Amino acid sequence: MNPDMMDALHALAGERGISVDTLFSVLADAMESAYKKMPGARDYAWVVINPDTGEFRVMSQELDEDLEPIGEEFDVTPTDFGRIAAQAAKQVMGQRIREAERELKYEEYSGREGDIVTGIIQQSDARYTLLDLGKAEALMPQSEQVPYDRPQPGQRVKAYIVEVRRTAKGPQIVVSRTHPGLIKRLFELEVPEIADGIVEIKACAREPGQRTKIAVYSNDSNIDPVGACVGARGGRVRMVVNELNGEKIDIVPFTEDLPEFVMKALAPAKVTEVRIDEATSTAEVIVPDYQLSLAIGKEGQNARLAHRLVGLRVDIKSETQLAEEESGEAWAEGEWITDPETGEQLWQPADGGPAISAEQWQSGDGGSDSAATTGTDESDETTESSEAPSSAETTDSVGTEDAEVEEAAVDEAIRSAAADDSEGGAA
Repeated sequence: MNPDMMDALHALAGERGISVDTLFSVLADAMESAYKKMPGARDYAWVVINPDTGEFRVMSQELDEDLEPIGEEFDVTPTDFGRIAAQAAKQVMGQRIREAERELKYEEYSGREGDIVTGIIQQSDARYTLLDLGKAEALMPQSEQVPYDRPQPGQRVKAYIVEVRRTAKGPQIVVSRTHPGLIKRLFELEVPEIADGIVEIKACAREPGQRTKIAVYSNDSNIDPVGACVGARGGRVRMVVNELNGEKIDIVPFTEDLPEFVMKALAPAKVTEVRIDEATSTAEVIVPDYQLSLAIGKEGQNARLAHRLVGLRVDIKSETQLAEEESGEAWAEGEWITDPETGEQLWQPADGGPAISAEQWQSGDGGSDSAATTGTDESDETTESSEAPSSAETTDSVGTEDAEVEEAAVDEAIRSAAADDSEGGAA
């Protein structure tokens, strides 16, 4: 091989990003294919190229009855093989180089699953979006795009590598903008403490395009994990928010104490008490009445993110709801039965207590208030009935006294008239 061809191979290797050894291997395969097409070619032969001088030879070995090579290797290079080799290389070289490039790209990105890449939007439609990564193209399916996010061609974005597939046309790189891993990688780029391992992101819950909650922990007691992620005047977290087109991010400290972790996860709502039921993996959260809507969030978003962050089912109740449930706890469990004698529907408590009627069950008093009310009504009636004769007697006595007063007045008037008559006669 002349020096010009060696220089051309080195230049081609630098242009395509392929090693010179790979090019020599491709060239040897092409020359071997050309040799086997020649008349009189041996069945078992291969091409050897000296990487320093570029000299090539065709070597062969004898085969036994089982088609296994035996004996020493010997040179079977044809006299005019240089011209034939050049024609074969011209036809095969381009195809083999493309195959080598595809394999090189696959090896480069196959180990980068879970990493973050920067690409330029090439094409976007209803099914997928294509990103130009420089040496390769990445595919972003519609399911991996943020809802209502319309990337524009030429826009530079960061994406998370989800999968690298080997195909006949080369590696297919699938990227995502909705994966929670994108949040972690973006914070690694902006927060040196996370990149160094001093601060860790223990958990991440995300609703793409709307809100994200992350729990951070510091391995150094002198470093505040939340402050390290927020940065001076919010500069670090602002860079992440801008990359996510304004998606809100809540950063809470991680702790092994589950009740406290649940309280932190429901921020910015203030929590009164947290009760953990390990048997059902449920956290019962008690909040003040005026904090109930804030704890639940818009369409339950805050509660959903807290559930994903802590890994427990979160049941949020106000203080008033808790008081109402505890006051009716005795009647909470039971079943309706039918009285065989009267056919009336009765509530039979599960604890084996006496059955109560529907009216008593609705009032929640177990019949005690009704009995007290009935007794009070009967007492009132008894009082009225006992007072009625007394009133009648008083009325009769008052009437008798009035009659006696009137009779005495009449007698006095008669006596006065008789005295007047006697005085007139004497005169």
